[in-house]
Amino acid sequence: MEKEWSPEKRYYLNLLAEKYPSMQNVWTEIINLQAIMNLPKGTEHFMSDLHGEYEAFTQILNNCSGVIREKVNMLFENTLSSFERNELCTLIYYPEQKLSQLHESGKISDGWYQTTLQELTDLAKLLSSKYTRSKVRKAMPQAYSYIIDELLHAQPDEDNNQLLYHQKIIDTLIRVGSGDSFICALSDLIKRLAVDLLHIVGDVFDRGPRPDSILDMLFKYHNVDIEWGNHDILWMGAASGNKACIATVVRNSLSYGNTQVLESGYGISLRPLYLFAEHTYPGDVNSAARKAISVILFKLEGNIIMNHPEYCMDEQLLLHKMNLNSGTIEIDGKIYELNDTFFPTLDFENPYELTEEEKEIIEDLKQSFTESERLNRHIEFLYKKGSMYRCCNGNLLYHGCIPIDSDGNFDSIELEGGRYWGKSYMDYADRAARRAFLQKDDENAVDFMWYLWCGEKSPLSGRRIKTFQRMFLNDKTAWEEPRNPYYEFYKEEAVCKMILREFGLFGENCHIINGHTPIKVSKGESPIKANGRLIVIDGGFCKAYQKTTGIAGYTLIFNSHGLRLMSHQPFSSIEKVLNDNEDIESQSEIFETEKKRVMVGDTDTGVIIKEKIAQLEQILELYRQGKRFPL
Repeated sequence: MEKEWSPEKRYYLNLLAEKYPSMQNVWTEIINLQAIMNLPKGTEHFMSDLHGEYEAFTQILNNCSGVIREKVNMLFENTLSSFERNELCTLIYYPEQKLSQLHESGKISDGWYQTTLQELTDLAKLLSSKYTRSKVRKAMPQAYSYIIDELLHAQPDEDNNQLLYHQKIIDTLIRVGSGDSFICALSDLIKRLAVDLLHIVGDVFDRGPRPDSILDMLFKYHNVDIEWGNHDILWMGAASGNKACIATVVRNSLSYGNTQVLESGYGISLRPLYLFAEHTYPGDVNSAARKAISVILFKLEGNIIMNHPEYCMDEQLLLHKMNLNSGTIEIDGKIYELNDTFFPTLDFENPYELTEEEKEIIEDLKQSFTESERLNRHIEFLYKKGSMYRCCNGNLLYHGCIPIDSDGNFDSIELEGGRYWGKSYMDYADRAARRAFLQKDDENAVDFMWYLWCGEKSPLSGRRIKTFQRMFLNDKTAWEEPRNPYYEFYKEEAVCKMILREFGLFGENCHIINGHTPIKVSKGESPIKANGRLIVIDGGFCKAYQKTTGIAGYTLIFNSHGLRLMSHQPFSSIEKVLNDNEDIESQSEIFETEKKRVMVGDTDTGVIIKEKIAQLEQILELYRQGKRFPL
């Protein structure tokens, strides 16, 4: 009796048969897939909290978190001097700029080209050894793919004919003037082979000067995913039209002194705000503008809080509690002195209502944010490549926290008639964030973007924000922002295992990879928590945090041998790299070594390949039975 296939199964088998129309085709693909399963897994790099530090990120991306220098030293330690190795590294990092310098100084000759091209080819051979020839070929720059493929697979023979043939290829490249462009092509291939997959665990935006330029770089990166951070979701909320998010973005840009990302990067003019602030508030224009947008923000936040009692954020409603006559405010039963009592746009009968001028300011900004072509292109990229969390090869990646109650259990929240916690809450938040951008008239989703930015139970915030207190109170005891109990419980292995199980990860080598909270290395804090179950990779990439952390960022590297952390020292400038071969100093710490090398078959990709092999074997059996396709 013939087996009955479901319509979906029949459709899939017919598609496979169309792609592999003979038994020979099926055998070939099964053999190819089995071979791939037995290759070492590709190298994954994890970074977080980039915060607009474009130059440092450029260097880290180009030196592959120090991996390029390690490989160059390993390969050429006995044949090249320290200076020569440094020169070669800089050439790989910035080939076009370094070549220009070398030409100007007269250091480039035919002999230099021959030596350098051979060194780059040897390095590319080393890095390509863990990949299939097909994958390496796809990674090659199209213009030189045939030539690079030939050079990478040169083998000595009895009369050295093949090596002579490849030497002639290099000679011809130099003679026709293609040496520079070929060096650029090989350098790009080397960097691409060094890192198979890059994970950005949140916070591309804010603080540093050029998050937009970082996103332009990530646009071109061969394989990247992003786990949204609270600063990312803030900008996503602004692009979705949330006015409180827009006001916060503007306020942050004024506070961090990086308004150029708005004005030059995204074409968002702050001139109307400056003009309004200049005639409304005293002081220099930047301080006045910051106060103007802050008052607008607190009014907008007040309306969201009153419209959403489920957010449980009434303690953030503070404007109506000010006593301007006495210059004080009562918060949680304590009287604090205000450092400012001049609020000309505040009506105490309707303290959370915007004036007509304030409405015009925020409406103008909303139009600018939602219509900025470049900003929307970047936000679309964040949605395409991003998510609230990701499970990848046994690791759970998220930026902030999984909200936990004081007893160490998952905390819950009620939203839109449903109650959510753990994974279900993260999935709800992911769906709501996508709704906000795709359906800008969905008020619940758009308002929720602001909650994700600063809500106490937000998995991206995880603390009670005190923006008003930090701005208008000098008493720093009022500034403390209580954190979710997660940030104590994440030190316990049992709690981390509970979180991993919630997301379907049960293996002994499963980990949580976190960002968001800078690790105070200078005070002895370790990024490795809960007996190695959780790794916090926010090491202070942002310059503002480096005095606190004592370093300038982490890269977590997961290759076929295990896990290691690269801690980076502060970066001076790209100019120093080019002129003095200066690099970011990085220190490696291996903290988990696999008992046996991790192969592709052990990864998520391996699961997909095994399923495909099983389907191909079904097709093979149908061919053997003499079945005709389509079924």
